[in-house]
Amino acid sequence: MISRYTRPAMSRIWTEENKYRCWLQVEAAASAVLAEDGVIPTAAAQAIATKSSFSVERIQEIESEVKHDVIAFTTAVAESLKAQGLDAESRWLHYGLTSNDIVDTAQALQVKEASALLRNGILALAEVLKRRALEFKHTPTIGRTHGIHAEPTTFGLKLLNWYAETQRNLARFDAAAETMRVGKLSGAVGTFGHLKPEHEERICARLGLKPAPVATQVIQRDRHAEYISALAILGSTLDKIAVEVRHLQRTEVREAQEYFSEKQKGSSAMPHKKNPITSEQISGLARVLRSNAQAAFENVALWHERDISHSSVERVIFPDSTILADYLLAKTADLIDRLLVYPERMKKNLESTGGLIFSGQLLLDLAEAGMMREDAYRLVQSHAMRAWKEDLIFRDEVAHDPQITALLSSEKLEKTFDYTRQLGNVDAIFARVLGD
Repeated sequence: MISRYTRPAMSRIWTEENKYRCWLQVEAAASAVLAEDGVIPTAAAQAIATKSSFSVERIQEIESEVKHDVIAFTTAVAESLKAQGLDAESRWLHYGLTSNDIVDTAQALQVKEASALLRNGILALAEVLKRRALEFKHTPTIGRTHGIHAEPTTFGLKLLNWYAETQRNLARFDAAAETMRVGKLSGAVGTFGHLKPEHEERICARLGLKPAPVATQVIQRDRHAEYISALAILGSTLDKIAVEVRHLQRTEVREAQEYFSEKQKGSSAMPHKKNPITSEQISGLARVLRSNAQAAFENVALWHERDISHSSVERVIFPDSTILADYLLAKTADLIDRLLVYPERMKKNLESTGGLIFSGQLLLDLAEAGMMREDAYRLVQSHAMRAWKEDLIFRDEVAHDPQITALLSSEKLEKTFDYTRQLGNVDAIFARVLGD
């Protein structure tokens, strides 16, 4: 991922240096367990754990010749031991293991590191959404369906909806991260031809992982697809938030707006412009997360007990997806934290159709007062369509219709057009979501 969308802590997890450090961590854990059982000498395990080292440059130099990254790694580590006179100890490095015993198990360690950062990001976003939802809990605004004014809602409910979805994303992410917290050290085709299942269990325990109950040479990629999919769904939620902000910032709406700093400029040609660039960036990068999920799906079907068609893909999608998700979570949290909200504009838009948004309430009130529902619908719609077409005040038009006033007094009609009546259950909705 390019540096523009990369935060330092997440970036460090996916460096070559950290990848090989995780590989060496797996090698050391495996040697320690094998030494405990007398499979390899204790001195060898101690040397691998405390004396071995590597340089990325040397690994790359060897790989350019042997065309195999794990062989290049083990060769470089063995060289570091031999340079200290530990030739005998070096021969026990990677004993009984195959490449993906190291690669897949170490990747689980990297994903575990990345998941801790992402979880913190999800929690931070949830916190700011909750705080601002409570801030605008009873701020009335127009609800829109199909982009058209529907009935009143509150801005707090918009934010609460995003908060609840973020909580579901947290649950999905936690489950996917746990699914990925597995290692495997079962050999070339997963049959424990050289180690024992109990060795794998103890090695994984040392690493804070669980053993895959069954594997081929690789951990099965449905796990990886689930994880990348969880990030794609998370990105879609962030996209959803960003799209709403983009709509609300439109000139003819102007109910909310991204923070715009004093020295910021929106256009090279038009000095008046304040564009929702952060929201548009979030929407754009969320597309990359979703496209990576498709690549992860394609990785599930491999030939027989292993091929490497998944490997090149994962070198891209795991760093890129976690780096992007980390970046987007921070961006979205900041977007909501500093979002400028305009309640007076919301009220103006709410009242801009002259009461048309209460047509449904008028329909119900007429039916309750004794008019047949079909007749009430026909009558209310005729007034609504005329008011829309001729730019009339719907509230005034129905107040002068004798069919309506014969059933609804002026006091009852006033209640029909009172938006607080439709927002009477906002507290109950908040209580259901927040449990307060």
